[in-house]
Amino acid sequence: MRYKKFGKTGLEVSQICLGTWGIGGAGWDAYSDEERMDAIKAALDCGINFIDTAPAYNAGKAEQYIGETLHHLGARKDVVIATKCGNKYVDGKYIRCGSESLIRRQCEESLKNLQTDYIDLYLVHWPDPNVSMEETIGTVAQLKKEGKILHAGVSNFTKEQIEEASKYCEIEAYQPQYSMLDGDNEETIRWAADRGMGVMTYGTLGGGILTGSYRKIRTFGETDNRNRFYPYFREPLFSKVMELLKVMDAIAAERNVPLAQIAVNWTLQQEFISSCIAGAQSRRKVEENCAGLNWNLTDEEISCLNKAIKCYRQ
Repeated sequence: MRYKKFGKTGLEVSQICLGTWGIGGAGWDAYSDEERMDAIKAALDCGINFIDTAPAYNAGKAEQYIGETLHHLGARKDVVIATKCGNKYVDGKYIRCGSESLIRRQCEESLKNLQTDYIDLYLVHWPDPNVSMEETIGTVAQLKKEGKILHAGVSNFTKEQIEEASKYCEIEAYQPQYSMLDGDNEETIRWAADRGMGVMTYGTLGGGILTGSYRKIRTFGETDNRNRFYPYFREPLFSKVMELLKVMDAIAAERNVPLAQIAVNWTLQQEFISSCIAGAQSRRKVEENCAGLNWNLTDEEISCLNKAIKCYRQ
């Protein structure tokens, strides 16, 4: 595993951060409790010391898996936990709410779920247009003063929203979507990195499509995140992704590596990224993703990929 300084926080984190949206279970494939917790253990076995979660990931279930696993292993102090607030999961729907009362309640619930008395990094999951930034971020600032959280950040905020949030609390981390398939946030990512924020990006594997496991259009349920959140699994993007996969296939064949490692490798070779979030629900997938740090794409391979990415994004 490789490690990198996380902005100005003083934290040193693994360049792969275990994503637990899938481990939570809602809107993803079905795995047993044992498999989900073994995936978390596998991450630690592979040297991952950074785990991303949220109360919105199946109404706290992902946090509970993490808490139980770390407690059983006695590994809490070895792991940097990032969890979130301001977004809740109710009856299969995600509801944004940045009120002081909800954030305080979510923080207490997260501490209980994670079986800890502090949260390393606390992120506002999404901005809430119906609640003032002062109330939302001011509440996070107060939780930091109380010692319940150590560092504060935001996810899915625009540059302007981060600037406004910074009036009420130091924003130390930024979590946007970024991958070979989504470069919309790159300008803001570069800006955040230049100002010393730790940058942890999500969507590294494009919801799984960059693993090459989906070569034909499939119908997913209404609440499945490959239908609800990621647009790559249907036209017009699906065919364009398949063209990008052809270039990835050629590199994978030459190197004898799985496509997921190419996606992880490409993302982490962007100098402005501290750590990329890679979700996995089984030990095999975690180990496969982590092995992507055993090698680097060459300049020629990156150039070929970037040409294909440019075609995809047009």
